[in-house]
Amino acid sequence: MTEIRRFNVKPLARVEGEGALRVRVQGDAIEIAEFNIYEPPRFFEKLLVGREVREVPDITARICGICPVAYQMSACHALEKALGIAVTPEISQLRRLLYCGEWLQSHALHVHLLHAPDFLGFESGFAMAATHPGLVENGLKLKALGNRVIEVIGGRAVHPINVTVGGFYKAPSATEIRRLVPELEWGLETCLSLVASVASFETPSLEVDYESVALQHDSDYPMTDGMVVSSGSARTDSLRIAVEAYAEHFAERQVPHSTALHSLRRGTQTPYLTGPVARMNLSRDRLPPRAASAAEACGLEFPIRNPYRSIVARAVEMAAACELAAGIAREATADIAPFRIDYEPRAGSGCHATEAPRGLLYHRYRLDDRGLVAEAEIIPPTSQNQAQVEEDLRGLLPSVLRLDDAEATRRCEMLIRSYDPCISCATHFLTLSVDRAAGEREDGTE
Repeated sequence: MTEIRRFNVKPLARVEGEGALRVRVQGDAIEIAEFNIYEPPRFFEKLLVGREVREVPDITARICGICPVAYQMSACHALEKALGIAVTPEISQLRRLLYCGEWLQSHALHVHLLHAPDFLGFESGFAMAATHPGLVENGLKLKALGNRVIEVIGGRAVHPINVTVGGFYKAPSATEIRRLVPELEWGLETCLSLVASVASFETPSLEVDYESVALQHDSDYPMTDGMVVSSGSARTDSLRIAVEAYAEHFAERQVPHSTALHSLRRGTQTPYLTGPVARMNLSRDRLPPRAASAAEACGLEFPIRNPYRSIVARAVEMAAACELAAGIAREATADIAPFRIDYEPRAGSGCHATEAPRGLLYHRYRLDDRGLVAEAEIIPPTSQNQAQVEEDLRGLLPSVLRLDDAEATRRCEMLIRSYDPCISCATHFLTLSVDRAAGEREDGTE
């Protein structure tokens, strides 16, 4: 009789939000490989309908406590397009500084406390601290530094309150911004050392022909704007499009085992990768100098095809965030004025994408004649990556079936954590389909 093996993890540990893993193998045949997102949908798109434009950044920030800035930035840019607003270069730089803070604190949390334990053989960051206190201590300090940047620019570290359509409610003084420089310089040196450390981690073997999808800027490492670019793969063509054409090439679909939608390439119906690995695969030549040198010195090979090497990509991006932020802070010689561009409510439509720590974050809004939100669409990176995670699981499983169930399960969990999934971000939407018997009314009566 053919052996049936089941690997089930519910809930999945060391990720943000509530998710599970379900795998079933019969003999050598992989019957089920599911990254199960079961956290209840929160319907943020519907919550935004009827709201004034100024409310949107504050509401969308509540989608995630780890990457609220990403939601605010994608929303602000999309709404500014709908309203015909063009912000100043100074406002754009301040936004980039704010975003650097978010990349730093989010990546620091994942690298040090959520993912490093997998490579070093610990069940948690707390257990790891007993033998690797320096690693954990630096991680906490780097996260605090990222939070400090967000607090200075955004008004508070979690769910910032200073961000608005058109700019900021108040700009920090140039003096406040320059005070960040010494800490950011320490952060840069610490992150450069981190790159070398995590690059030495022994990683499982897995090669994936990724279609990398990310923003690409003409000259800067992608963060707040750029073209949507795809590397293509053996199954798909490469792509370079404006954000406005995103929906023509990518589509969401609902799957039975997830309260998050899956995103796929249109036509081929194939998954794709977004996040730090995709960004570095497409734009490593746009990294700031010292981060670029660290990526080269650590022996990172491009394109990155091993999902476990994402921990190195995140460490490089932490160094890049500190390097970029320190450069912006040093150049803060005068207070920003104006710090907000006024607007008149009007009908319009706009979409935009920014690079959240976990990948491409797309927002689209339609405003009615009163300037209220008539329609909202938010596509977070975790839902875009979910189909690729499941394809990676299918690729991984043949190599771990010789292991016992506990170790095989751990390897599958480790793979999912390589994506740093932000599960709560992904559970915005669910289509409800009800099959009713003939003659039954919607209230359940005959």
